[in-house]
Amino acid sequence: MFNLINKLIGDSNEKVLKEIRSIVEDINSLEPEFEKLSDEKLRCVTGDLKERYADGESLDDLLPEAFAAVREASKRTVGMRPFDVQMIGGIVLHQGKIAEMRTGEGKTLVCTMPSYLNSITGDGAHVITVNDYLAKLHAGWMGKIHHALGVTVGCLQNDSSWVFNPDAPLPERENTGNSIEDGDAAPPVRLPEDNFVSGTKKQAYQCDITYGTNNEFGFDYLRDNMVEDADRRVQRGRSYAIVDEVDSILIDEARTPLIISGPAKEQGQEYRRFAMIAKRLKPDVHFEIEEKRKTIVLTEEGIEAVEKNLKIENLYDVENDVLSHFTENAIRAEHVYSRDREYVVQNQEVVIVDEFTGRLMSGRRFSDGLHQALEAKEGVRVQRESNTYATITLQNYFRMYQKLAGMTGTAATEAEELDKIYKLEVVEIPTNRPTQRIDHGDFIFMTEDAKWGAIASRIEELHTEGRPVLVGTTSIDKSELLGSLLKKRGIPHNVLNAKQHEREANVVAEAGKAGAVTVATNMAGRGTDIILGGNPDSTKSSELGWDEDHNSIVSKGGLFVLGTERHESRRIDNQLRGRCGRQGDPGETQFYLSTEDDIVRRFGGDRIRGAMNLFRWEVDVPIENKMVSRSVETAQTKVEAQNFEIRKYLVDYDDVVNT
Repeated sequence: MFNLINKLIGDSNEKVLKEIRSIVEDINSLEPEFEKLSDEKLRCVTGDLKERYADGESLDDLLPEAFAAVREASKRTVGMRPFDVQMIGGIVLHQGKIAEMRTGEGKTLVCTMPSYLNSITGDGAHVITVNDYLAKLHAGWMGKIHHALGVTVGCLQNDSSWVFNPDAPLPERENTGNSIEDGDAAPPVRLPEDNFVSGTKKQAYQCDITYGTNNEFGFDYLRDNMVEDADRRVQRGRSYAIVDEVDSILIDEARTPLIISGPAKEQGQEYRRFAMIAKRLKPDVHFEIEEKRKTIVLTEEGIEAVEKNLKIENLYDVENDVLSHFTENAIRAEHVYSRDREYVVQNQEVVIVDEFTGRLMSGRRFSDGLHQALEAKEGVRVQRESNTYATITLQNYFRMYQKLAGMTGTAATEAEELDKIYKLEVVEIPTNRPTQRIDHGDFIFMTEDAKWGAIASRIEELHTEGRPVLVGTTSIDKSELLGSLLKKRGIPHNVLNAKQHEREANVVAEAGKAGAVTVATNMAGRGTDIILGGNPDSTKSSELGWDEDHNSIVSKGGLFVLGTERHESRRIDNQLRGRCGRQGDPGETQFYLSTEDDIVRRFGGDRIRGAMNLFRWEVDVPIENKMVSRSVETAQTKVEAQNFEIRKYLVDYDDVVNT
């Protein structure tokens, strides 16, 4: 049955690609003609296309010439000629579908073509990225292509707005980011993020193409709906959007509400009082933890203990409703949420860590008093709760676009949800070169200690061989635990997590070098392109030396990606695997698990451990068994299905409210 379904999906995908390849042939046939155009005449192509659109020609009619113009502008400005498979990806995005593209296939360049074509309508095209850094980097880099075609580019940031200008004055900086020998003077270098002049939000939105994060677009929509004077609105509609890492934003972040709020009354003292009570309560004695939902249920003994501390008769009387709410939040903060896993304390503030990306979510707060309970637990200033003035989910916001498209390296596992909720079809784009990545079966250990010891030993072997290693961890504390184990063994390494996010670009640039060991949270799972031999733009070696390093690492098998735990979502695991094997390079991946890991323990870890004990399995010897690996994947599928039902329910509810 599954083979039949896969065959039907495969046939459907190939049918779509076959139709698109004929369009690519039309684009390629125009290349000699566009190569002959002067820079000035190439710039005039945009005006001609706009006139033809105004006269009644469709964007589909204009596509071959628009894409050919972008390809030529790209060659002249950034020195890159889009491959045919990138053209295919661009056409899929123009058609309002999701392009699933492997790591290293150039998604950033791909979106320049459909964004340019759809900007011709004059209604604006939006390119949505997962963070401010990538928004400005991509806008500053790809903006050169659009500028050569006379197209304006804006960029939204959390605290500023920008308009692309390649002649903007260079900022003063101590370190250009170039690898230069100590003592040498650094020549002035223009980075992609330097190609901007400051502007207003309205100016950024008035540009033909606007880059920004999902949060910025969503919050601007909310603010526009709160202003009394229409002239103060900054957005001009939602015509077309390309969402980078679309599965992260439309699925992982879908239920996250964007909220504009104001302060409520001060209750800091109450939160601190309940934090003290929670510290005295014990799991399985006073309360039970529901791990899947991160909730707690008080036992009879727990209820009595709380009532005694509060000097009340019945915790669940209507008049004590607020007290029971304080109690549950305090216990969740103390016993369910862990520092350096779900959050960090930075500059005397509790900052959320995104469970899917591993990044800090500055400015975001847990709702319903949980954030205040965490602040009380950590002894930092308890900020006031908020009254909500306006709110919208990302799910609801993006469904308002007339045409929506997206890019990602991992969408196939969520194709059904993307189709049912957003009416988005997933098209798998072929790679430019054949994939050589090898995915090994999982190693499963009886205990977590045995697993970490085996991981450290495997890293040491790979480091000695001179192979670069990327180790994926699920949390900050796990990345630091492994870092300490490697330090004891004298293995040089870099740790990349939300605490060191400012070092991300440098760490990733070095991660592909011979013998490099990089320990990272989910931060390294998206938007990172690890080049074997290191990023040539950041290395001190000559081009010849880089080629030798690259070829040496290729001959040894390429980058080895080692996962230390399975995530609830298969996509997160697949994203980690996707860090290696870029552009036809070799690479290997493997996950090391234990029966004490969260997802294994929650879905049958006791049974696996019982079987290992029955056969007197040695603690340090792993099981490599397809049946066990399948049981883990089955558990992941169950969690994904549960989350899908929750998101689908939310959509159905929104549809009723919006009618």
